[in-house]
Amino acid sequence: MQKNLKITFFTLVLFGFQQISAQGCSDAGFCSVGNTFKTTNTQLKNQIEVGGVYGLGEEDVTVFSPYVIYTRSFSEKFALNGKFTGNVANGSFGTRSNVGDIFVTGNYKFNPNASNLKWSGILGIKIPLTAGNDKINTISLPMPYQSSLGTFDIIGGLEASVKKWNFNVVAQIPLNDNKNSYLTALSPTDAFDSTNLFHRQPDVLFRSTYTVLLASEKLTLKPNVLFIYHLGNDSYVNQFGNSVTIDNSEGLTINGNLIANYKIGENSSIETSLAAPFVVREVRPDGLTRSFTVGLSFKQSL
Repeated sequence: MQKNLKITFFTLVLFGFQQISAQGCSDAGFCSVGNTFKTTNTQLKNQIEVGGVYGLGEEDVTVFSPYVIYTRSFSEKFALNGKFTGNVANGSFGTRSNVGDIFVTGNYKFNPNASNLKWSGILGIKIPLTAGNDKINTISLPMPYQSSLGTFDIIGGLEASVKKWNFNVVAQIPLNDNKNSYLTALSPTDAFDSTNLFHRQPDVLFRSTYTVLLASEKLTLKPNVLFIYHLGNDSYVNQFGNSVTIDNSEGLTINGNLIANYKIGENSSIETSLAAPFVVREVRPDGLTRSFTVGLSFKQSL
């Protein structure tokens, strides 16, 4: 009963903050990569996950992001994860859909048989499938409409598990500027930030997750809190060819997230997620702003 009350309280708090805008972690990309699947059948080495995330972005831009994830466990210590994303954005500029990114990450468990504290490491890369400059009628769109940030990123971090608690520290470092060419000065609206040749600073994430098993362990609830710190002010190139710093784009975002996973078979499950912000950065030019996100996926181990 006490555990159920904790989850109910967390959910009520979560939805009480839905009207605030925040970085949508599912779109930043590094919030779920590297997670390996767990199964009681040690003969199963593969997992397929198919799902999508719906979110409400800035200026009422709605975003749906489908994805497919394949995970291969090579041993009890090492697994490789591949994720392919897409995106459909709709708003006052129109509707634009495109492929997004490919993530390839490896997860190495240092002490998988430890009875208490377990450690693992994550290392990977994000490969953009577009340059972050999708257009409608030859007009470059602002970042909330883009299916990718348009950057190659290095992703690395550590994970620690203690009983029902899980902690992650992950960094995502962009290696290049994107090719977006949107300039507010040349647009009929000033609602979106200029992001011509957008230079994005790295992010560091800390996530804390608590696991609750219910319904004879068929239902798993995972309330978690995400702290995302953007390590500097972003910049863009104006119409005169000068680099312009985007003030107040550095800072902290805190998101609350509730994940529910229900086993529908011996090796399959359905998972849902709900997320909303607690604290936000003052300026978020990367287009990842979300007032809320909801996700649904199906997982099958093979």
